[in-house]
Amino acid sequence: MTDDGTAAAPAVAAASHRTNDRSLGERIVGSALGDRVYVAVITGFAICVPVLLALIFWEVAVGGWPALRQFGFGFITSSDWDPVRHQFGAAPAIFGTIVTSIIALVVATPLALGVAIFLSEYAPPWLRQPVGFLVDLLAAIPSVVYGLWGVFVLVPALRSHVMPFLRDTLQLGATPFFRGPAYGPSMLAAGLILAIMVLPYISAVSREVLLAVPRSQREAALALGATRWEMIQKAVLPYARSGVIGGVILGLGRALGETMAVTMLIGNRHEIAMSLFAPGYTMASLIANEFSEASDDMHLSALMAVGFVLLLLTLIVNAIARWLVWRVARNAGTAR
Repeated sequence: MTDDGTAAAPAVAAASHRTNDRSLGERIVGSALGDRVYVAVITGFAICVPVLLALIFWEVAVGGWPALRQFGFGFITSSDWDPVRHQFGAAPAIFGTIVTSIIALVVATPLALGVAIFLSEYAPPWLRQPVGFLVDLLAAIPSVVYGLWGVFVLVPALRSHVMPFLRDTLQLGATPFFRGPAYGPSMLAAGLILAIMVLPYISAVSREVLLAVPRSQREAALALGATRWEMIQKAVLPYARSGVIGGVILGLGRALGETMAVTMLIGNRHEIAMSLFAPGYTMASLIANEFSEASDDMHLSALMAVGFVLLLLTLIVNAIARWLVWRVARNAGTAR
């Protein structure tokens, strides 16, 4: 070693390099350990979701099995619901659930899509956020508040003005769908309140999907001479079709399971009627009305069986929705 230490400099540098390599290796090992723990934790969280769904499905199926075993397929097709004679059939509740959900989608989908197109394509920036916030705020209103508003505002308006107008003025009373007295509480009232409740879900998803459409799609259509509406119709909406369908199905899932507001407005009559003016029942409102009053095992099992059918219907709807979204996305990818 020289007096000025020049000969020792390489050794010091090598030792420092080995120290740095060792600390870097320790950091890499620690990082890998942290990654493994993180992956294990999030994998466990992900597994919990299907496991929880399977447990719910199993418990509801086990609870409803005695009624399903005794009544068989007739439980779905029969209209008898007499807890005293132990006769149970869920056909009117299934029918009411489907009818009110269809009414909700027919009314809410055009409105929600119109709101989404306005906010994403036409509204100025200073107006877009406040209006979008007010629309989204509809989803935060409790179901019972919708029910109270429906009882004191919507039902009197339907009974006094809307139903007579549809039946007499427009002469729709000649059809089986708008025939009969205007009770007020009806499948039409329940469907309309559901339309208001599912509108923010469809609108929010559709708006986000439309805003995510690349700007190049719009510019290409306008460059070819399309008007603003033609650009939306032929370039933006086809690109966002799968997301819009997903939003509609999300609204359908919300409508199928809604309980309190529908219970307050549908009239709760256990029968199948073609007229939308007639009272009806849904599976959710049936369970809500009678679960606390189920005094024997068969009655309780019948209500659990109704819940099982509702859960199964929801799973089928979501499976169809996923298939539709996948098919539309695949066709869009093939076209591009």
